[in-house]
Amino acid sequence: MHRKGMNPDNVTPDDILCDFCGTPAWANDTPCVEGHQGSIICGKCLTVAYELAVNQKDKVETEDQCRMCLEHRDENGWQGAYEPIATICVRCVKQASGALNKSKHWAWTKPSET
Repeated sequence: MHRKGMNPDNVTPDDILCDFCGTPAWANDTPCVEGHQGSIICGKCLTVAYELAVNQKDKVETEDQCRMCLEHRDENGWQGAYEPIATICVRCVKQASGALNKSKHWAWTKPSET
């Protein structure tokens, strides 16, 4: 997500926000994964999404499409708390977790499945 009022001709790291919590994902050297149309999930939100959606502690059911893949899946997933509410499907949580876990640029560890 992009910060409101950003200059599209001069995008800075502070302008790129996590779609799920609204924090500047790129500016703080925060582990993050980019989805379709510039969507971003930070490592903190990805950890929470994995714990709650993949481990099925608090999986949401919604008609919303996933912010990361732009598809609606029956498996649903997790919703962030930042307005507008963004949903990420379980498939994207798993894919983003795998990508971030393998990345040599970030010190992020995928939560274990229960």
